Amino acid sequence: MSVAIKDFKDNVGKSVTIQGWMFNKRSSGKVAFLELRDGSGETQGVVVQVSSEAFKIAQELNLEASVEVTGTVSRHPKFKDKFELQVFAIKVFQNPTEEYPIGKKEHGPEFLLDNRHLWLRSRRQAAIQKIRHTAMYSIMDFFDKRGFTRIDAPIFTPNACEGTTTLFSVDYFDEGKAYLSQSGQLYQEAAIFGLGKVYDFGPVFRAEKSKTRRHLTEFWMMDAEMAFHDQKMNMDVQEAMFVYIVEKVLEKNMPELVVLERNVEELQRVKGPFHHIKHKDAWKKLADAGFAPRENDDFGADEEIALANMFDRPVFVENYPAGVKAFYMKRDPSDDSRVLCADMLLPGYGEVIGGSQREDDYNILLGCIKDHGLKESDFSWYLDLRKYGSVPHSGFGIGLERMVTWLCALPHVRESIPFPRLINRLRP
Repeated sequence: MSVAIKDFKDNVGKSVTIQGWMFNKRSSGKVAFLELRDGSGETQGVVVQVSSEAFKIAQELNLEASVEVTGTVSRHPKFKDKFELQVFAIKVFQNPTEEYPIGKKEHGPEFLLDNRHLWLRSRRQAAIQKIRHTAMYSIMDFFDKRGFTRIDAPIFTPNACEGTTTLFSVDYFDEGKAYLSQSGQLYQEAAIFGLGKVYDFGPVFRAEKSKTRRHLTEFWMMDAEMAFHDQKMNMDVQEAMFVYIVEKVLEKNMPELVVLERNVEELQRVKGPFHHIKHKDAWKKLADAGFAPRENDDFGADEEIALANMFDRPVFVENYPAGVKAFYMKRDPSDDSRVLCADMLLPGYGEVIGGSQREDDYNILLGCIKDHGLKESDFSWYLDLRKYGSVPHSGFGIGLERMVTWLCALPHVRESIPFPRLINRLRP
């Protein structure tokens, strides 16, 4: 009977067959111990010399050999919730003849990135990708349960969403220049007029020449938009979504969190209500902590992290100056110099979610487009949305890789995506 390793607990005492890879091996006299994985989990295969043919094959196996192993499932003699396979037959699909490049010794980050196609097999990297999987599908599940419709935005766009200096341009047939999408937000705004609440989830691209531990040139973004939602309602949705994601990771990925040695107490503290602070008050707190105050500026990475660390769970920083935010954000009625927006910061990391109430007045939006030095003609279709049944609406975006980086407490965002694209890395 063919089974997955993760189902061994339901097959104790039964003869089963697994297919996978041997990632480690040791011998003790007349017994060989094979460390095996199949993608669903890991187990130890115990091969005794009395099983002469299987023992002989086991002795000849090299790291990363692909095998089909048959044996009897038994409980591990030392660990309550672990199971072994008492092996009596081994079929080899391929036994490597060259030494596996990634050994037990320490390797530098560039070597590991050059060998990312092999590094993904490691226990740590597999754990990260499983948590990424949970985070991604938790987001989609959250929206599905709340009546959102997924609307996939185009990757080729005719103009920028937030700024013209961080675009990848491509030649687009006879149409001239096109650009790889920075965000699907504007297209989600168009969809709310037919569907009410929508979201997208896909790759986006930023040609920002940054080498920080939080930046990729290609990453996955989820953008959500909601008709008849003001900024407070918008933040309520963000908070509920974030709590839901963390709950699901704690529920489904505790073994992976153990592999990563993640402090789960920090995750368990992610409960509502989240903290809220105004941008100008945040600068006051930072000034008290020794930072040079720049009340009309955005925060740098160090300032974001320092501010976030002043709180025991996520914090919304609200009402940034209009001059440092995108053209489409609605001005604060009580202070026209600021906009109805918020960034959600996480302790130890900084910003992961950004959102705002969108400007829904045609004339004001047109003025904002001009004030930002953008061409009215490039946004004619976007302005149309304010001419035919405009309504108050809000939305937000979350970067999947930043979320995963925080969930896993990774030192760099490059580990959070299977094949990272950085300003100095395009391969493998």
